[in-house]
Amino acid sequence: MRNISILVMMALAIAACSTAPADEPKANAKRYDLKGKVISVDKAGKRAKIEHEEIPGFMEKMTMDFPIKEDWVWEELAPGAEIRAELVVDSSAKDPYWLEKIGIVAAPNPDAPPPPTKEADQVGKDVPNVSLTDQDGRKFTLAGYRGKALAVTFIYRECPLPDYCIRMSQNFSNAAIQLNDNAEFKDKMRLLTISFDPARDTPAKLKEYGIGYLGNPAKPDFTVWQLAVGDDKNVRTLADFFGLKYEVNAENKAEINHNLVTAVIAPDGKVAKMLPGNRWTTDDLLRELKNVSDLAK
Repeated sequence: MRNISILVMMALAIAACSTAPADEPKANAKRYDLKGKVISVDKAGKRAKIEHEEIPGFMEKMTMDFPIKEDWVWEELAPGAEIRAELVVDSSAKDPYWLEKIGIVAAPNPDAPPPPTKEADQVGKDVPNVSLTDQDGRKFTLAGYRGKALAVTFIYRECPLPDYCIRMSQNFSNAAIQLNDNAEFKDKMRLLTISFDPARDTPAKLKEYGIGYLGNPAKPDFTVWQLAVGDDKNVRTLADFFGLKYEVNAENKAEINHNLVTAVIAPDGKVAKMLPGNRWTTDDLLRELKNVSDLAK
């Protein structure tokens, strides 16, 4: 994760002067052996979610989406398959990392029932009613959102990856701006971003962070979108419930390795929908919030 974050930031600085085709890695691209299990396949998006083993010296064991450019793969790749592949990391490419040289070492068992997903475990359950502190320093519990459709996501303020926390915050702030301008839905829907970096993400810093996304420092409106932090115990309780995994990068204490989790909570306080990863959009989020809000009528 640390190496990827550095390379992604470098890409922003050098992409303009790159002359290599977008789909061909440069000679100095980094390559790593990867082994893992396919969790899901997105043929249209040419991506697969892979639960991969640790890549020594580069990335811990985790589950994440990988672009795959080899067209033949989509006729063979299926959830449950075990694969070997080459992870290519190239900061000059359109996608800063992708998989090549896919090899299926164990096909999925078609007779076995699909493994239970974390989403199946969560949907229909009450969210733990932990105590948090919002961007204005006010204590609250998640029960305070009862009666409204609520979306919850997790970030840490100093995350450098454009496709991770930054995208989550962009999606939430864009949704908040739309809801703030919509008299029908402004009072029915709420957005909550929770930091899993309580040591550095104080309420004041989260407020500053949120203002940067909302773009109105003179009159910031946190009616719809709140940002919050809690003590490590309470945040871990929520993380375990939603399937969020995070830990400090041993090689760089300023970075936190993590996956992405976003949930839509119905007005009765039960999980209605999980939005895994980063492939959903602001429109997807607003549609799911409207769906659970309409069901509560």
